[in-house]
Amino acid sequence: MDPKRELTSVDLAALVGEFGAYEGAKVDKAYLYGDDLVRLKMRDFDRGRLELIIEVGEVKRAHTVSPERVPDAPGRPPQFAMMLRNRLSGADFAGVEQYEFDRILEFTFERDDGTTRIIVELFGQGNVAVTDGEYEVIDCLETVRLKSRTVVPGSRYEFPDSRTNPLSISRDVFDHEMDDSDTDVVRTLATQLNFGGLYAEELCTRAGVEKGLDIDEADQDVYDRVYQAIERLALDIRNGNFDPRVYLESADEDETDDAADEEGNDTDEGRVIDVTPFPLEERVTLPAEPYESFLTALDDYFFRLELDEEGEPDATDQRPDFESEIAKHERIIEQQQGAIEGFEQEADSLRDKAELLYAEYGLVDEILSTVQTAREQDRSWDEIEERFAEGADRGIEAAEAVVGIDESEGTVTVEIDDQRIDLVAEQGVEQNADRLYTEAKRVEEKKDGALAAIEDTREDLEDAKRRRDEWEADESEVDETDDDEDDQRDWLDEPSVPIRENEPWFDQFRWFHTSDDYLVIGGRNADQNEELVKKYLEPGDKVLHTQAHGGPVTVLKATDPSEASSSDIELPDSSIEEAAMFAVSYSSVWKDGRYAGDVYAVDEEQVSKTPESGEYLEKGGFAIRGDRTYFRDTPVGVAVGIQCEPYTRVIGGPPSAIEGQAETTIEIEPGRYAQADAAKRLYRRLRERFADESFVRKIASPDKIQHFMPPGGSRLADD
Repeated sequence: MDPKRELTSVDLAALVGEFGAYEGAKVDKAYLYGDDLVRLKMRDFDRGRLELIIEVGEVKRAHTVSPERVPDAPGRPPQFAMMLRNRLSGADFAGVEQYEFDRILEFTFERDDGTTRIIVELFGQGNVAVTDGEYEVIDCLETVRLKSRTVVPGSRYEFPDSRTNPLSISRDVFDHEMDDSDTDVVRTLATQLNFGGLYAEELCTRAGVEKGLDIDEADQDVYDRVYQAIERLALDIRNGNFDPRVYLESADEDETDDAADEEGNDTDEGRVIDVTPFPLEERVTLPAEPYESFLTALDDYFFRLELDEEGEPDATDQRPDFESEIAKHERIIEQQQGAIEGFEQEADSLRDKAELLYAEYGLVDEILSTVQTAREQDRSWDEIEERFAEGADRGIEAAEAVVGIDESEGTVTVEIDDQRIDLVAEQGVEQNADRLYTEAKRVEEKKDGALAAIEDTREDLEDAKRRRDEWEADESEVDETDDDEDDQRDWLDEPSVPIRENEPWFDQFRWFHTSDDYLVIGGRNADQNEELVKKYLEPGDKVLHTQAHGGPVTVLKATDPSEASSSDIELPDSSIEEAAMFAVSYSSVWKDGRYAGDVYAVDEEQVSKTPESGEYLEKGGFAIRGDRTYFRDTPVGVAVGIQCEPYTRVIGGPPSAIEGQAETTIEIEPGRYAQADAAKRLYRRLRERFADESFVRKIASPDKIQHFMPPGGSRLADD
């Protein structure tokens, strides 16, 4: 029996309901692998990192996957992935629907600047079309030009012709479809009622109807039993009554396995062949494994299907894949960090709302008193809503603030300073504010749990590294000479350099690690400067800035955001000096063609977003209180290089820091070449240094090099 490689219409109808649990998740990034697999990395406040995989090639599927199972990020993102990132970054997942009973899913994402729909076609050749809120196609993986429909960029997306939806079919229509058939019962269910072969057979079995019964011989009793079986199936799907199963191939499924056994290979026993949202009588003879949710079952099924089809490698003297295990733990830590950030944002938002209630105490009290008085007078919720609408028309401030009333929850939604707040109508201002504070505290407790989980994962990570080191130590005892050769491995001469990529949380900023291995991050613009001060500045950190206008906020981190901050850490002078060089190099000093500038450093507690009385702070600006430590005439200096271990990537920053971390580096200085042109010159020079030029093309394209270059003109120092 061939394993399932495509989801059925019934599968899609079932998983739509489970997807609803993730509504409100925010999109972080989008990826495209090859030409048929899309990955959306999202963040759910309750569950942390969330990964959605959409594949429309030989395998056709759409489901969430465990973060440790996502494929490593590809190299330079193609245009389709960049378009998705531009439209979806920061967007909220608003829901997913199945079109009719077709194998089409429509994912909707909302952002302040508009709606984006991702329409996934899991039939035929497969396709992913991205449209705006009005269904105008922005881009698609495959263009479709048929007589019946067209899917091309710039046109309105056209769905296929409507088909009968058997899950909502009336009895009259059902009878008509059955009467109109000229074949047997099972084929009628499969084709005219669109159930497909497996579920057509399942319905016949559940109804106790012979599959091959000719439709002309089917009487009213047969119709009744089949229709009742359809109704029960539809009811289970609508109510989410799932009991998912992954089915395995039985030992005697294929007699040809015996030959394979004689050669010492594994048989097909235990290989996955199907996944369904509930147990099927058609699969009752097969071994099955139950799952808590259909999405989890889909994740496990397709993961195991891929393993089955790849085959098992020979295990003789095979070195454990420590790198994959280490990378897995690092990805989990990143996921946990994302969850912590989400908890912090949610808690801050709840506290802000509570403080707004007190700031607008009179307004909020008037709204609540109006509702409470009206309810005491037995006025209906509809009457109350109409009264607020009339008040808003007359320009009454309290009425204008009311944007919604939920009778079922007994709540009033108000909008204050662009913040929407749900108020429990029977409670006062203080009680509503306390409720929000309590909820913020509950979210903070989730953060504490995530911090504890990170510590556990860090222990697992260290354990994996320890076992790797022990394995490598044992290898060195067996063959010390080979180990010495490994230690002196010259990546520049290697004909093939393995790619090991990661996406650190700070990759959105300018960044480098000092020669003492402390992280330095800097803003690329006013928004990022604002974010660094508000979100990432912690006790013990140093903040550096140039005297020249237009420099980045530069933060020398004493600890990682996931670690407990401490003001007791003494940052080395060498790291502070390198951070000062970084601050001046990526400021207007470089852009103006100068070779030195003044930089000052202050402690974290000296930085504030609150201006002095009578002063005003622009976006990205901040106030400094207390003494500053100056670094006069700090020279500019930037080196760009390629790192091969532990990850393969471009890095850049002060030469004293970068040269010890990269396999090869090139220093640059202010010059006449535009940033993009200088990046191309750097790329060509770096590519010439590696025997594996394809490696440089994959991980160090000119646009990635440009990411680490200062603003303004540059030239290579040795030109």
